[in-house]
Amino acid sequence: MQLLHTMLRVKDLEESICFYTQILGMRLLRQKDYPSGRFTLAFVGYGAESEHSVLELTHNWDKNNYQLGDGFGHIAIGVKNIYKTCMNIRNNGGRVTREPGPMKHGQTIIAFIEDPNGYKIELIDISSREIKD
Repeated sequence: MQLLHTMLRVKDLEESICFYTQILGMRLLRQKDYPSGRFTLAFVGYGAESEHSVLELTHNWDKNNYQLGDGFGHIAIGVKNIYKTCMNIRNNGGRVTREPGPMKHGQTIIAFIEDPNGYKIELIDISSREIKD
């Protein structure tokens, strides 16, 4: 088995694609309109879908706002230099909501950012990660 993707509903597809590609460095892998369903799917990620899990950004044409709810936690992305990454995100218009520092009750260095829709993204400094693969 393989984890294929995580789907996020987005209010502004172009703004979301810009955030994930220009600020987080992912690539737009594919995008398709479904006129009969009035939605568009865009898949973004750090590598080919055959080898990596990706994000599916779903834009419903007739809806421009969503309730995020309290069941969803966050997406986690490993980074090599969390301090530089957060500085670059901030300099490119991204929102850092928790500055880099050790996680509570551990040594792993983490930070949190938000995408344009309010989804939380945890950045984990892979050099400080306590569980290594």
